[in-house]
Amino acid sequence: MSTVTLIGSRLADPGTEFVYHGEADACAGCPYRSQCLNLDTGTKYRVTAVRENAQTLECAMHDGGVRAVEVEPVSVKANIASKGAFAGSKTSLPGPCPYVECPSHEYCEPDGLAFDEEYRIRKNLGEPPHDVCHLDRSLELVELETED
Repeated sequence: MSTVTLIGSRLADPGTEFVYHGEADACAGCPYRSQCLNLDTGTKYRVTAVRENAQTLECAMHDGGVRAVEVEPVSVKANIASKGAFAGSKTSLPGPCPYVECPSHEYCEPDGLAFDEEYRIRKNLGEPPHDVCHLDRSLELVELETED
């Protein structure tokens, strides 16, 4: 289900994905707060449409102003423990990884997910992109739902 919100005009393109981090200090007193601050903090979203004929509004956070867009929460790819990694089951992330050069790092510490939360597996995608896990973890790459 789409939600209408305001985002920086430079990000206002269909397909753009972002993680909503909540209110910034510069948002205090803004007349558009209710239209901008209507998403769930920490959730990853995709712009599905840009509202046509909507004006660009001034914003203290975005130098190019903000535009009205429609967004939807998106699933997130992540590496999880191989045991029990099947569609429909619940899981959590195995924990942080210091190996930022690893091709799987973005899936071990994915944007929009927290280590202390449980997520439902939408789909098992198979082997992760790394050859060897430097933390000796047995992992599977999955697509996780971010909404209940």
